[in-house]
Amino acid sequence: MSETIPGPILFSGDAAFKVRDLIAEEGNPNLQLRIYVAGGGCSGFQYGFAFEEAAGAEDTVLEKHGVRVLIDPVSLQYLAGAEVDFQENLDGSRFVIRNPNAKRTCGCGSSFSTADTGDGNGN
Repeated sequence: MSETIPGPILFSGDAAFKVRDLIAEEGNPNLQLRIYVAGGGCSGFQYGFAFEEAAGAEDTVLEKHGVRVLIDPVSLQYLAGAEVDFQENLDGSRFVIRNPNAKRTCGCGSSFSTADTGDGNGN
């Protein structure tokens, strides 16, 4: 059974409002945002976002401004304490994750490593 909790991550109001706009554009009010961590990327792990209609049995579920965020247990261990924000500036707009568990990040900010040294691939 999924669990709704106050927040192992901080999901900003700006991020929630942007996700709410994207869900409205999709025309499906049942969509929820999944945030996940997967192997790969130039630093070892990469962040991912996807829309889904249903939470998994093991998912942690956050809710902010009517937006539900899903995080699987494996990803949660890498995202605990992170802040998810949405930023718009002269360079464009994007979701930004500030993750206290990341020891190194790539230049674009979409991948990270939890190791202090090496190439993110165990080297």
